[in-house]
Amino acid sequence: MVSISPVPAALVPINSAAADAIGALNYDEFQNDGEVWDILQRQPKSILKVTMPHCDVEERDEILDEHAPETLKKAGDNMDDLVTDPQTRTLHSILWVYEITVPSDRSIRQIGLGGMGHTAEIRTPDNPGGSIIRNEGIRESKARGRAELTRATHADIGMVNNAVDDEQGEFYSALDLHARNHPASFETRDEEGNHHRVWLVEDPSTIATLQGILAKEPRAYVADGNHRSAAAAMLGYEHFLTVFFPARTMTIAPYNRLVDSGGLSRDQLRARLERSFTVEAAPVVGAWQPTHTHDIGLYDGQRWFRLHPRPGTFDPNDAAQSIDADIVQRVFFDAVLGIPDARDERITYVGANRDEKWLQGEVDAGRHDLAVTLPAVTMKQFVNICLNNQLMPPKSTWFVPKIRTGLVIALL
Repeated sequence: MVSISPVPAALVPINSAAADAIGALNYDEFQNDGEVWDILQRQPKSILKVTMPHCDVEERDEILDEHAPETLKKAGDNMDDLVTDPQTRTLHSILWVYEITVPSDRSIRQIGLGGMGHTAEIRTPDNPGGSIIRNEGIRESKARGRAELTRATHADIGMVNNAVDDEQGEFYSALDLHARNHPASFETRDEEGNHHRVWLVEDPSTIATLQGILAKEPRAYVADGNHRSAAAAMLGYEHFLTVFFPARTMTIAPYNRLVDSGGLSRDQLRARLERSFTVEAAPVVGAWQPTHTHDIGLYDGQRWFRLHPRPGTFDPNDAAQSIDADIVQRVFFDAVLGIPDARDERITYVGANRDEKWLQGEVDAGRHDLAVTLPAVTMKQFVNICLNNQLMPPKSTWFVPKIRTGLVIALL
């Protein structure tokens, strides 16, 4: 059973114009703090003033230490300002229906139900029967950072993205029916042009109906926001801000890497790679993003190659070991480059908001030695890992389109 509770006190934009002004990318969608600073110059009321307060400074070279006490105080002060801003209002005991569409691809329509998830339902070693299944290991320092921000702002800001099976389509149908029969409370577009619409649900009978339909789901899978849910649990909170989406409406995009070569020449690199991969020219001219499982792209500063893992490099019956991100980490980064830890600073993870041409440009500019492009994990692979109580390799799933931060905030 999967539970959802109304948000006791929800801070929301008053209209679509306010949603444009306040809404923003999530904190972990940026490559560097300078990108955040640039947005704040154009969008001074952005929720980034609260989620990335160290970037809320007058000059770029004044960006603060993210974990400094003054940064957390700034987050709290900025949150207080947002609560009293005439562009926001506070509603009580609400759920919301949340739709994201991609104008460039009309086949993509993600619609879900937002509210408060229950931390007691998160599956952990101490709670093996939990119905909300995490797909990634948790870095305590990262979760603690989110917890400190939550404590400083007295608000749960970043939504956790959960998928449910919805095998009969009842959940999707109920959400779709509500969206078709009611005007959206507000809507906005993100930097990629994706369209976000929110229907705030205040009617107690409608809330009860939607809760009952979701409760028929035996399990949910955390698609995005493992650390945000962990932060709530770390603070001892019973709930965390979340949206549940039918899994079939969700899309996983590639999650690529930039990495240092460790001083290996191109010839040395190729010779070592050929022990575990077939190495051949990429099938296209120019930058290459693979689309098929076990096709791996490599750019060495001169040419793009296609790598294909040789038999024996992974166990095809092991759901986690079959993920290309795991193969690359074990057989390439560790065995060839001597980087055993996936969180080593010599590896830079690049989500699908940067394409293969951008990756090639980073190597050509000398900021990194190698670019590695991976095919997107399939939804079937993702669900299999969860059902087997395994963990995804770090930074292997980039769900798109992303939930917009700041459209609904839970005041604590």
